[in-house]
Amino acid sequence: MSDQLDLIAAPPPLSRADALARLDALVGEDLRPLADTYGITVWRDGRRNKGWAGQTVERHLGQRPNSAQAADFGDWELKVVPLAFTADGQLRLKETMAITMFTEADLETQAFEDSHLLDKLRRIVVVARVYEGPDEARSLVAAVAPFDLSDPALYAQVRDDYDELRWVVRQQGAYALHGGLGRLVQPRPKGAGQLRAGHGFYARKAFVEHMLGIG
Repeated sequence: MSDQLDLIAAPPPLSRADALARLDALVGEDLRPLADTYGITVWRDGRRNKGWAGQTVERHLGQRPNSAQAADFGDWELKVVPLAFTADGQLRLKETMAITMFTEADLETQAFEDSHLLDKLRRIVVVARVYEGPDEARSLVAAVAPFDLSDPALYAQVRDDYDELRWVVRQQGAYALHGGLGRLVQPRPKGAGQLRAGHGFYARKAFVEHMLGIG
């Protein structure tokens, strides 16, 4: 039976154009009922699944959650980010956007052009949802925006950020990485700063807001 299953071709990756059509239809819709429809756990034993919204949108597009460093949909990446209302009623990004994990060895051996960071940022779709409170009782989709890292100035700055992190690792080691590095992309440790848990690349708020066309 397993040999027969191996002969079944996997479905082709969803194109970004088709994904955008499906995602645009979600604008104004509440993700919580959709999470229930797809069996995505939001709360369990009093603990929130921080990735529930992203997992819900992935399932809406026919993709099951995975931890691969390659782009989610073949040649493009999906990101779901929370927005929150400011005191003056403006919707702004709630937090930085996780891009991908990396190790000390990745930085030492991979040039920016060969990096997982570039793979993730080259062609993405950012879905913004409204964060209304810690209970996550409701979360409306506010915006859907495609973004390509094609602007020469932005590309050069992200490459400079990456090269800065490479320099720090080569000169001082991964323990010297901190969130103050990088203008558009910053490094942050995973696992309460434990090196064995690795680090992640995060897009700063202003960078993500630029992708979304807000701020």
